[in-house]
Amino acid sequence: MELKFASIAEIARAVKDKKISAKEITTYFLNRIESLDSKLNSFTALNQKAIKQAEDLDVRIAHGEAVGVLAGVPFGIKEMLCTKGIQTTAGSKMLSNFVPPYDSTVVSRLKASDSIILGKLNQDEFAMGSSNETSFHGSVKNPWNLDFVPGGSSGGSAAAQAARLVAGSIGTDTGGSIRQPSSFCGIVGVKPTYGRVSRYGVVAFASSLDQAGPMVSSVEDAALTLEVICGHDEMDSTTSQRPVPQWSKNISTNMNGIKVGLIKEYMRGGLDADVQRTFDESIEALKKMGAQIIELSISMTDFSVPVYYLVSGCEASSNLARYDGVRYGYRSDFKNLSSISLDEFYGKTRGEGFGSEVKRRIMLGTYCLSSGYYDAYYLKACQVRRLLTNQYLEGFQKCDVILSPVTTSPAFKIGERINDPLEMYLNDIFTTSTNLAGLPGMSIPFGISKQGLPIGMQITAKHYDEQRMLNVAAALESVSPVKGLKPYVI
Repeated sequence: MELKFASIAEIARAVKDKKISAKEITTYFLNRIESLDSKLNSFTALNQKAIKQAEDLDVRIAHGEAVGVLAGVPFGIKEMLCTKGIQTTAGSKMLSNFVPPYDSTVVSRLKASDSIILGKLNQDEFAMGSSNETSFHGSVKNPWNLDFVPGGSSGGSAAAQAARLVAGSIGTDTGGSIRQPSSFCGIVGVKPTYGRVSRYGVVAFASSLDQAGPMVSSVEDAALTLEVICGHDEMDSTTSQRPVPQWSKNISTNMNGIKVGLIKEYMRGGLDADVQRTFDESIEALKKMGAQIIELSISMTDFSVPVYYLVSGCEASSNLARYDGVRYGYRSDFKNLSSISLDEFYGKTRGEGFGSEVKRRIMLGTYCLSSGYYDAYYLKACQVRRLLTNQYLEGFQKCDVILSPVTTSPAFKIGERINDPLEMYLNDIFTTSTNLAGLPGMSIPFGISKQGLPIGMQITAKHYDEQRMLNVAAALESVSPVKGLKPYVI
């Protein structure tokens, strides 16, 4: 077994069978981080207890104790998720000194499965960004070409996974932040149905949209990780009480009779030529495997980007109001607190603590929630969101899954779009509607651009139908023309 390319299942099986120790695996990946991450900037903090935790696991295995399904598998965790004793900044100066006293539910479930947490992964500040250029820790580089962005906001998770600095990683997705960087970095990324995964201990951006999920190297690895992190949590009242299926044991690549929907509004052109070619090839591949292609109209997707930025901005304005420099978080250096007003205190602290993108979204959300504008903006956006969801529900009466591109183009160069927020926001045109409707969606690698950059395809399913989504993804994975290609940093 070559650790660099071993699957999560292979690593866990080898550890349980005592073919390799958890300490050897942990040391191997920590050495890769030390030698390669200076190029990528994907890690922001390492778990200083990782080796000790691996040693303890090895002792338990030696004593014949039962261990978890992810025993010895090294994971990296996006900075958005709290990790006990490990710095968690959410990519922001505002939380630069925050070390959580507890684990998020996702992290505690990974630990309960006996995986090893290697450290925290870089991200756009408070998950606000599509390129990982807004992070307090600096930009992350795409391991396929260091001049290009890895995508955002979960760019550190995508880059570390693609470069195999970890065997598995966790990201969060509010409007495409798992799927878009997964597409840009050539990995598998899954955003489950809203409510499948607990948000307890996840730093809040937009509470009705946020959802954590796996960013890994294969569909099977995604299914295994989902089985661990999904499920009801008493600490999060929005989690579903539905049982968690054994997705990994029921994956099927048989596409006979599967109905794949194509959204008419997504097929008006405007795609990068390489993305269009990859999309066409994925459609033909599914046809050859027996799938039936059906055209759908979901007209409300035309409004998904503005509705998303209204809803998420309003919720961000509310969630980020807690960062005031009084109770916790960054506080500006005031020589004499008694001589300044409260407005000056808040203004200086929040002005210095938040980056420009976060401040832009807070101002947008605050304006839309203000007296006289709430009904015209936020309430109207929520009404359109409901209509969008209804159209998706109607569409899934005609098909099993929906296939689309993840983004309009492959990864773009660092600095190319950071000064044009509108162009950056339009990058989310294919992903935001999935979050607004609470649907499961994922990215699967299926193409490569002329510049040698990965291109993923997006598969969306109806609520709680992750199995069908994973099946279609596995079918595409089995015939993917880019299967086996690796970024140059490996």
